[in-house]
Formats: sequence, C-alpha cells, structure tokens
Amino acid sequence: MNNVLEGLKQEAAPLIPTSTPQFYRNYMAEIAFAREYFFDHPLVLRCREDVLPFLNDKFGHGIEHAKKVAIEAHALILIETREWGREETRYLGLLAQLAGLLHDVCRLEGDHAAKGAELSGMILRDYPLSEYDLELIAHAIRNHEAFKETDPPRDENFRILGDALYDADKFRWGPDNFVTTLWEICNYQEWSLQEIADRFPRGLEKIAKIQSTFRTRSGQIYGPEFIDTGLEIGRVLYQKINNRCRRQDCTGIEI
Repeated sequence: MNNVLEGLKQEAAPLIPTSTPQFYRNYMAEIAFAREYFFDHPLVLRCREDVLPFLNDKFGHGIEHAKKVAIEAHALILIETREWGREETRYLGLLAQLAGLLHDVCRLEGDHAAKGAELSGMILRDYPLSEYDLELIAHAIRNHEAFKETDPPRDENFRILGDALYDADKFRWGPDNFVTTLWEICNYQEWSLQEIADRFPRGLEKIAKIQSTFRTRSGQIYGPEFIDTGLEIGRVLYQKINNRCRRQDCTGIEI
C-alpha cells in the first residue's frame, strides 16, 4: 500500500492550479512579516523546538502543518487588527504563532483540542508569558475544531486569536489535504485502497461543509477558494482511486 499511496500522492501534485490563491496575492506583506517572525523571534524558535516531540509527521499534522498554521494565523491577525495599535497587533501575532505551533500537540488523542489546550499550558509554563496570555492560547487551541460548540470568548483578544487560528488551520483543508495530509493519514491508519475509496465521498462532503464555517472576515472571503481547490483535486483523485480499484484487487496488486 505504501507504493500505491505514494503513487496517488504524486498524481495529486500536478492537479494543484498554477495560480496562487488570492489570499497570498493580496496579503504578501503580512505573510512575509509573519514568516520572518516565525524564523527569527526567540520565543517562536524556542517553541518550535519544544513542540517537536509532540507532533506526528506520519499522521499529516507535523511541523510543516504547524508552521503553515502559525504563519497564516499571524498574517490573519495582522489583517484583522490593522486598525489597532502596532504593539497590540504584534503581541497577538506572537501568541498566534505559539498557538499555531501548539494546536495539534495531542492530535492522536481523543478530544485532541481540549487536551492540547491543557498541554499547551504545561509546555509554556516557563515562558515569559502572563496567565492571561496562557489562557488566550489555550482558548484558541480548545476551540479550533470544526463542527463543535465553542466556548464564548472572554473579550476581543480571545475572539480574534481563536478565529485566526481556526481559519489558518482550515485553510489546510484545501489543496494541502489531498497533496500530503490525506496520504499520510491513510498510510498511518493502514487503510486498504478499498477502505480509502469507501471513505472518500464522506470526506469530500465534510470538507465542503467547512466553507461556511470560516470565522474571520478575511477567512470568509478567501477561505472558500482553498476549499474549492481542494475539492476539485479530491474529486479527480476519487475517480483515479475507483479506476485503480477496478483494475486491482484494492491492495495495490494488479489483477
């Protein structure tokens, strides 16, 4: 199955449109600033090292996923709070980077968001952060799952940070889902080709529902493009999987 999944993964890459999503074209400056923060800020560098033992690359939610979420959550903060003071915006941006790195530290456990929120406090307990900062990060992590009731935000900082983390994470449900994440999860779960084919329609339906759940103004504008692109790739891959199942025994062996 490893060879079959690798083959499907390779077939997915050329399906990505050559045009850059509008979000990246319109907010190049914000993304560049957040990216520089990710690679330069001492607390982010420290957190990157601290989360490595808790992130599972083989399950599609490793450091590369966390990096994208951290950077784009920070970019969303910059966009959504552009009318705020510079220091307040940068402060929330730093917390967004930390929350992005930490949001999936318990990804392989049940109720992973709540457990991740709890673990985030333990990982960050020696950082130069206030109790309020830790609660902000924990709240965002606890409420980043889709299709679940969320805790009411205590104030505007709680709302903005939680919404930015959620949207940055759900951007990954677009092309990322079908180019990397899906195949890593399938390989980790050791699903047969037939099991993948059986699960695929429900997965596409779930991804489609994400379109109406984006929380920030920017996410609501630009998020659906990510999802539409992912769905286009997913539908083509589903057809390819069904074609393989027709000419193979669904274990990857030709018949």
